[in-house]
Order: sequence, then structure tokens, then C-alpha cells
Amino acid sequence: MSEPRQILVTSALPYANGSIHLGHMLEYIQTDMWVRFQKLRGNQCIYVCADDAHGSAIMLRAEKEGITPEQLIANVQAEHSSDFADFLVDFDNFHSTHCEENRELSSLIYTRLREAGHIATRSVTQYYDPEKGMFLADRFIKGTCPKCAAEDQYGDNCEKCGATYAPTELKNPKSAISGATPELRDSQHFFFKLPDFQAMLQQWTRSGTLQDAVANKLAEWLDSGLQEWDISRDAPYFGFEIPGEPGKYFYVWLDAPIGYMASFKNLCARRPELDFDAFWKEDSKAELYHFIGKDIVNFHALFWPAMLEGAGFRKPTAINVHGYLTVNGAKMSKSRGTFIKARTYLDHLQPEYLRYYYASKLGRGVDDLDLNLDDFVQKVNSDLVGKVVNIASRCAGFIHKGNAGVLVGGDAAPELSEAFLAAAPSIADAYENRDFARAMREIMALADRANAWIADKAPWSLAKQEGKQDEVQAICAQGINLFRQLVIFLKPVLPVLAADAEAFLNVAPLTWSDHLSRLENHTLNPFKALMSRIEPARIEAMVAASKEDLAAAEAAAPAGNGELAKDPLSPEVEFDTFAAVDLRVALIVKAEAVEGADKLLRLTLDIGDERRNVFSGIKSAYPDPAKLEGRLTMMVANLKPRKMRFGVSEGMVMAAGPGGEEIYLLSPDSGAKPGQRIK
Repeated sequence: MSEPRQILVTSALPYANGSIHLGHMLEYIQTDMWVRFQKLRGNQCIYVCADDAHGSAIMLRAEKEGITPEQLIANVQAEHSSDFADFLVDFDNFHSTHCEENRELSSLIYTRLREAGHIATRSVTQYYDPEKGMFLADRFIKGTCPKCAAEDQYGDNCEKCGATYAPTELKNPKSAISGATPELRDSQHFFFKLPDFQAMLQQWTRSGTLQDAVANKLAEWLDSGLQEWDISRDAPYFGFEIPGEPGKYFYVWLDAPIGYMASFKNLCARRPELDFDAFWKEDSKAELYHFIGKDIVNFHALFWPAMLEGAGFRKPTAINVHGYLTVNGAKMSKSRGTFIKARTYLDHLQPEYLRYYYASKLGRGVDDLDLNLDDFVQKVNSDLVGKVVNIASRCAGFIHKGNAGVLVGGDAAPELSEAFLAAAPSIADAYENRDFARAMREIMALADRANAWIADKAPWSLAKQEGKQDEVQAICAQGINLFRQLVIFLKPVLPVLAADAEAFLNVAPLTWSDHLSRLENHTLNPFKALMSRIEPARIEAMVAASKEDLAAAEAAAPAGNGELAKDPLSPEVEFDTFAAVDLRVALIVKAEAVEGADKLLRLTLDIGDERRNVFSGIKSAYPDPAKLEGRLTMMVANLKPRKMRFGVSEGMVMAAGPGGEEIYLLSPDSGAKPGQRIK
């Protein structure tokens, strides 16, 4: 038997500026399944990750929320950690890039690159916000497209015509942070000499470390010649200061991948059996795998291996790239309720449903994966409940009733047993090569054969016949052993189902090699339902709740989802458009929290000649909603009613503020009467 492999695995670092959604979860579930498979096979496989906690966006959001960046990233890390744990993503360590290990390693790598001559400096001309006192990244500049004259476009590309350009080419540029007209100023910047590694990267990207499609895409960059990479940012900036360069900070993308090393180093300090150098030294025999999305390939497959090479560390064994997630065949949409946060999903459905569906769709390539919600329901109900769990539920009762829960010995279907054993190497190969879809197809084909065999033997009919009890027990014991093998094959995908099945089977945690053996003359524990069907109503509730999240975020604007305001001033509207809004004075007759909603209050409003029911995402600012009763506020009375999970909202109350506890209902001057129109 071969020696266990030493494997270090990472997923891309989630940005500490927002919630995890189902698009993100695709990657972490994919990685977790691969890691669990390796551990099931007896390999030493370490899975580390961290929040990506640096950059201007973090700094500005924290400022807007009135907290420190450290407080913001701690809050987000707690949320992220909870979401991952509840989706059964089993990190060995989930850390943060804002840590001492990352500061030390980033400084070390930079210093080695500088001493080896791979760092250059030169003056760069950039836009500067005179009101905010900071240089502006391209995404913080907006103006008129120089190509098609579309207004309100970002500083590097036009969303209307698709043109790309330099920020200095924008017409009428404005800072998206303060609204000020930016000035052009010069600043000294630091550059990583990526062209120094052109030859190495041309060889490395074609060495089997990447999928062919990814290598072909990178060849376009390599063939056109690599450019030096700007790795510095000016203060104010939330990150690590460059050693010996006051007021200059590492660009977030320099220290982010070093966060993989930092998270592992942090783990090594707590687990003395792990040796940092054994995994990261240049001649390391350990394996290193990164799982990432196709949007960040250039950072991981060009900049990162070049940095490692230049600093004297090992390069990745392989980088596994996946595509994007679509829902119902389209980009995730907040208005359609298909932009689904991880927590919203977990509020309505079991994590293993999604883990299995993703596994059934994930191949080795970089194609996008579609979460079709109707297909999702059908596939989970058919495969997991109707096929796998069905085997155990069909057989367990007869064993408990007819033989006191004891599995008899013998093999009632040698050919079927042999087919299961023969399939194992192919299933293992599919897992190893991240072709989860093939693995699931082969496992379900085995489940189909097992169910067909049991149906053909029909123990429920034999149980009614005298003298057939031994045959019934032999059939059902065979069924339970086939179920046990299916559970082993599915354990990387469905760890909770596996744990529940192990409890029912009355066995220690199963390993991959256990598929080679059988349970004979063995006592089972009482059978309990292992998985329930998905009811379509749960999907409908999840989609409705996702729309509710959007409604609450809109009501709490501008800080509802924590993203930066795109611009302090919205596009101008015609007077007639504004005049069509019917603003009325409203008396809050009743205010109450909405059971099952984190952000919503239900308001009963008197607008003179009628009463309206309105849901508003202001709960965080009014924890005792009864105190709002009897107060006058303003509402949009002619807003089209909106059906929500908790009822119909018949308008919108007016509120302002940065968010959280600082949301303020707008009130008219004293003397106003319910129903009066505000002009």
C-alpha cells in the first residue's frame, strides 16, 4: 500500500465586505468534497482559508458604518465562519489576511523580491479626491464615456458600449466617494517585474498544472508580453505598510494569496505535527492545490507563481478553476429572488441538498453551472430520497421485525456485490480528478441496480409467505450492505447523511477501504428517517425571502447590504416623474416585529380615508416597535403593492440614515394630518 500523501488545499479568500451567497458556496463546497475524499482515503489533507480583509473598500465601508476596519472584518469573519460551518465546509483553519503571520510573510516575500532585483519604482499620475484626501482606484471614479457619451460610467470601462479606457479619458469625472471633481497628481509607486518570469510562466502554465482552457487563455497574456504589476497604494489605505516606505501600502492582491501561507502558518503553531517548511520550501514533496473561480486566474496563475519563484518558495501543484453559477439559466438576480445568500438558503433547506446538486453538475472544466430550482427539487428527491435512502428504509423494518435487528451472513447477490466493488476505482478516479458529476452518475447507477434487484426479489411479498423468512432476511441484509457501500461512496458529499447512516448501521466512522468488507451477523440500531423530500413550497419561500432581503436593504439604504454607494447623487429625473410620486402623511397605528424576519417591521398606517399594511426594513433602529405607534411619518402611497413572504406591502415609508441603529423615519412638521399630500 502506498504512503499517505501530504496535501495542502485552499479556496479563494472571500472578501470581508459582504455576505456569502450561493455563487460563492459553489467553490467552497467543491473544495470541501475533494478534501473530504482525500481524508477518507487516508491521506493527510489540510484545508485552509481566510477572509481577504484589506483594501480601500473595507476602509470606506467601516468609515461609513462608524466602526474601525478591525471591527468590520471581525464581524464579517464571524458571519462567514457560521455560514461555512453550517454548509458543512470543514476548514482545518479559517483565518484572516489581517494577521501578524501575513504581515511577516508579505514583508519577507517583498524583501526577497526587492533584493533579487524584481521590484521597480516610478512615478504614476492618478486621480486624487481633494475632499477625501486620497487617490482614487478606477472603480471610485465615474463620468461620461469618451466613446459613446453614456453618463455615470466607471473609470475603466463603459457598461453601455463595452469600451475600455484610462480613467483620465473620462469626460466630467467625479469621485464616486465624495462627488468632488478629482485632480491629477503624481505619486511614487512600486512595481513587481512580472516580465522577469516570462519564460518560467510559459513553461509552468503548460506543465499540466492548469486545465487546458485556462492555459490557453493565459497564453494570450504571455504571447502579448507581460507588464510590470503595480503592487503599492498610497495612504489612507487599510493594509500592510511596505517595509521602509512610510505612507506606502501593499496592494491587497499582493498580500491576499500570501494569506494562504499565513493561515497555514497559524495552524502550524497550534498543531506541532505540521511543518510549515515541509509544505512551502522550494523542493517540497508535499502537494499544493488552489481552487478558484475563473475571474481571478491571472492573479493565481501568473502573479502568484512568479512571486513564489522569485522569493524562493514552491509553486502550486495545480490550480483548479471553476465557472460561475447561474440560477434558472440566468445571472443571479435580486429582483427575481435568485440572488440567494447562504444564510437565506440555510433558513429554508438542508445544506446537503445543495452539496449533492452541485456535485451532480460539477465536471473538470470551467463551464458555468446552472442551479435550476425545479431540477434541483426533482434531482434531490429522486436520487437521494427515492434511490439511496429508499434502500435502507425498504430493508430495515424487515430486519428489525423478523430477526431482532441482526443482519444475517452470506451474499444473496454475488454478481451485484462484485459490480459495486468493481465500480469503486472508477468512482475514486472521478473524485480525484474533480469530476464529481461522473462520480455521482456512477453511484446513482449502482443505486438503480440495487433498487431494481430488491424490487425484483420483493421481500414485502415474501414476508407474507410461510417458510420464506430466511430468504427475506438474506435479501434485506444484502440491501443494507449495498446501502452501506453507497454511503461510503457519497460520504465526501453528504457527511451528515453518512454520520446518521453510521449511527443506524451501528459502526465506527466509515473510511473508503470499508467498501471492501461486509457487515455480517451484526446488530443494527433502530432505523430513523435519514432524509426528507424537498417540498416546492420551501423553494418558493426561499425565493420570497431573498426578495425580502432586497426590500429590507432598499429600505435601509444606503447601508443596507454594506456595499459602497455608487454615487452620492443619483441620475437626474424629470419633474413630471417626481410629481407622479404621491407622498402622504401617515399615522402609525400599529408597529410590530415580523416573526421569521431579521430586518422587517409590519406597520399599520392610517392615511386618512384608509389604512395600509407596509413592511419596512428598520427593525435594527427600532428594537421596541411599539414606541412608533401614534407617530406621524411620510409614505409613498401610490407605490405598486408588492407580495412578500409575510404578506402584501402596500407602500413605502420614508427613512434616512447610514444604516444599522442609525435609521430615522422622516416625520412632517407638527400640525400635519394623516392623509395630507406632501407637495
